[in-house]
Amino acid sequence: MSSTQFDGDIDSFVSFLKSNRGLSANTLKAYRADLTACLHLFELRGVTDLNEITLDDLRSWMAVESRDHARSSMARKTVAVRGFFAWTYEHGLTTTDPAATLMTPSIPSTLPAVLTESQAEQLLDVAEQAVATNQYKGDGGAAAASGSGSGKAVGKTADKSADTVNRSEAPARADKRDNARVVAESQRNAAILELLYATGIRVAELVSMDIVDVDFSNRTIKVTGKGNKQRVVPFGLPAQRALETWLEQGRPVLARTATDAAKSRATNALFLGARGGRIDQRIARDIVHRAAREAGVPDISPHALRHSAATHMLDGGADLREVQEMLGHSSLKTTQRYTHVSIEQLKNRYGQAFPRA
Repeated sequence: MSSTQFDGDIDSFVSFLKSNRGLSANTLKAYRADLTACLHLFELRGVTDLNEITLDDLRSWMAVESRDHARSSMARKTVAVRGFFAWTYEHGLTTTDPAATLMTPSIPSTLPAVLTESQAEQLLDVAEQAVATNQYKGDGGAAAASGSGSGKAVGKTADKSADTVNRSEAPARADKRDNARVVAESQRNAAILELLYATGIRVAELVSMDIVDVDFSNRTIKVTGKGNKQRVVPFGLPAQRALETWLEQGRPVLARTATDAAKSRATNALFLGARGGRIDQRIARDIVHRAAREAGVPDISPHALRHSAATHMLDGGADLREVQEMLGHSSLKTTQRYTHVSIEQLKNRYGQAFPRA
């Protein structure tokens, strides 16, 4: 990221947002990058004072940025710039607010991609079957390794050294460890899919969860969402079973692979990566994409699974306010998008089933 002579002003603005607006770390990071890029462009054009920037300059900046960015990104950039100049004006850093009338690009209203209920069930069933299959392979592999080891031991002469026996058994132990890790990862993946669908939480919320955030007695999780706002979300029996299996059987296996540094950072993490550290968003997204391919359902992201959960709840008769609370939406308008998805699906089913459609 390029630095500018205005970095001090940007830092002060971001600190103001952090203290007064409760924005998430990711949002603050994005705003900082947006403002730095914007002011760097003006610096290249010879601007040395924020008071020199006009509305036409900002429109010119938008024209340049819109060549390489989607409208949704441009909307965020515009909000960041407009907020920055409003702040500089309020704090006496500029004599006017050139961004006061800067228009936010309109974003096309697109309906969220969702799975049907049968597709979601298929996705979760295949993940559950993968756990059973890997457990079967692991048990069989361990038994075979044990049997082969016994056979070799019987044929040993008394003067064979213990070192020779240990070396012959080492590959079997390595195979057993690999099988245990594969089983543990499949248990983790099944728990992640079940929890994402059962609760509709965001992937960032999922990977930041700790074990203590799960309350099995009430079958709820405590979620820390955007702006560090916390909410309590219920989950069902299938998710409970998957989580219990992961915590009791799978997690200890992956935890043993962690380095000391990773272990200290992930001591309380609900979900772990293959190396025993806290799982990151990229791995969680890959788990969902891979599971969709294996289940033969449309390729989806964790966010699409969130959309699916919300839509299916509304289809099942849930109140719009309840879904808003579960998803952590600050605006009911955001949640209302899912009612449109439900209506579209209803129209499709109507068209397929009704003879005079």
